[in-house]
Amino acid sequence: MAKKKKYIDVMDTTFRDGFQSVFGGRVLMEDFLPAVEAAKEAGITHFEFGGGARFQSLFFYLQENAFDMMDKFRETVGPEANLQTLARGINTVMLDTGSREMIDLHAKLFKKHGTTTIRNFDALNDVDNLAYSAECIKKHGLKHEVVVTIMDLPPGCHGAHDATFYEKVLRNIVDSGLEFDSVCFKDASGTSNPNKIYETIKMARRLLPEGTHLRLHTHETAGVSVACYLAALEAGVDGIDMAAHPVSGGTSQPDILTMLHATKNGDYDLGGLELEKILAYEEVLQDCLKEYFIPPEATQVSPLIPFSPMPGGALTANTQMMRDSGILHKYPEVIRAMQEVVEKGGYGTSVTPVSQFYWQQAFNNVMFGPWKKIAPGYGRMVLGYFGKTPAEPDAEVVKIASEQLKLEPTRENPLDIADRDETKSIAYWKKVLEDEGLETTEENIFIAAACDKKGISFLKGESPLMVRKKDQEENKQEGGSMSKATGVYTVVVNGEKFRVEVAEGEGEVVIKESMAAPASAPQSEVPAENAPGMTEVRAQVPGNVWKIVKNPGESVDEGEVIMILEAMKMEIDIPSPKKGTIAKINVATNQAVQEGQILALVE
Repeated sequence: MAKKKKYIDVMDTTFRDGFQSVFGGRVLMEDFLPAVEAAKEAGITHFEFGGGARFQSLFFYLQENAFDMMDKFRETVGPEANLQTLARGINTVMLDTGSREMIDLHAKLFKKHGTTTIRNFDALNDVDNLAYSAECIKKHGLKHEVVVTIMDLPPGCHGAHDATFYEKVLRNIVDSGLEFDSVCFKDASGTSNPNKIYETIKMARRLLPEGTHLRLHTHETAGVSVACYLAALEAGVDGIDMAAHPVSGGTSQPDILTMLHATKNGDYDLGGLELEKILAYEEVLQDCLKEYFIPPEATQVSPLIPFSPMPGGALTANTQMMRDSGILHKYPEVIRAMQEVVEKGGYGTSVTPVSQFYWQQAFNNVMFGPWKKIAPGYGRMVLGYFGKTPAEPDAEVVKIASEQLKLEPTRENPLDIADRDETKSIAYWKKVLEDEGLETTEENIFIAAACDKKGISFLKGESPLMVRKKDQEENKQEGGSMSKATGVYTVVVNGEKFRVEVAEGEGEVVIKESMAAPASAPQSEVPAENAPGMTEVRAQVPGNVWKIVKNPGESVDEGEVIMILEAMKMEIDIPSPKKGTIAKINVATNQAVQEGQILALVE
């Protein structure tokens, strides 16, 4: 008699983590829904369909409402499918720590809009950061998948992220009384080695009550995901996450077909899935995404990632921003700079939001010089404003962060800090919506709170559509050729740059001021050497002008902020180099600027 194979639950991450890891989340709903139907026909019943950074990407870049997308997804797959989202503990899907009432509203709305299970993690593995969100998840009738976040430390680093450390975290979860339906070990950077995975899953199987559903999530970024999954299966895991081509492998999860092949003739039944049906599903998905530009780095395995653990979803989102800003050549330097940033930051797991903190600080260390400019998120992390890091951060970095951010280190519960902040209350965002003449539904309140100004822009119908299609990428060049009918072009007329959007069919030609400023100062600017007494204020990094604080004719002190740029999801203050008067502001709000561009003149 043939031995019965162990059934392994398969979650298809294609439409959340796959899209995030390859496209930065920028895939339109109408383009991918036929593939969701094909996945259903292939026998897939467990999907990751929202949450995480994918929540914001719809509002920021796609002119779509994430709640509408979730409703449509549920309608497509039917009532029985297990639809899962990703939440960041006290952040949920917001840009910063949420207040208790916002965390509760997150669970309420995600239940309302079709979610079955919420995978709930904290990048610092601070169990106190999971307790309240877990309570809200269960309160609103959702399944709670609690997470231990994992990675390998860069070579030569010690003090966390081994099986002993994960046992301590898991014991804290169990001892806390926190209610959960399943446990996931989540490696967003894909850097954990197979031996550690085996030891960790074996440890968890011994420690957890019998029958506890145990999962592993990893990425192919470092090239060891299949080996890690096989090690986890041997150690007793009950579920694994995979994606479908063309958003599998590389920075994403291993392909479903790959894992079916890897376990062929073995002891495991991967979700009852069949090769031919999955192949048919992948063919539909590939056709759905055939017009989308896939960044080369999204499809690659990098042997350097274990030296500087960077999650696939964050990696491509960041390289896309660097590509847009014309500084992608700086990417290798930023990756190399991450090792020191991880080590001195206290070994928080490289997963959102900590992965972005690491990236921003490494970016700043490359662009401004080591530790010359502390990224706000990284600084607040080492100062304790997001909870306790696994190891104590470097004392000198803590001191620098405290001085630059003008904040004292703290051990206070981050939720208590958030609850005191009126800008994180439902009442505050309801008032903002009222002032903007917008409906004050619970959904709109949460969108505004989670996405801030960009959420308001979406609700007012003013958010941009930023989808990268192949034809646009191929034609994106200076003074773009009009050999193709559609696309986005930059045209120079009498020294002024304009962004021209040519719509398909009989759509109008839309001309706007260019969002891509020239690498050097425009001809209309007055070089300092031709203007006696003038001092140039130049951009040290590329970005967009978020806010202009000082206007021509106003006095300014040395070090006083003239304007604020937005770069790599950070606000970059532009200070005056001297005391004087603002003679000229050379840029406008929302304008894109390049490194070295003259922003203002001070006399």
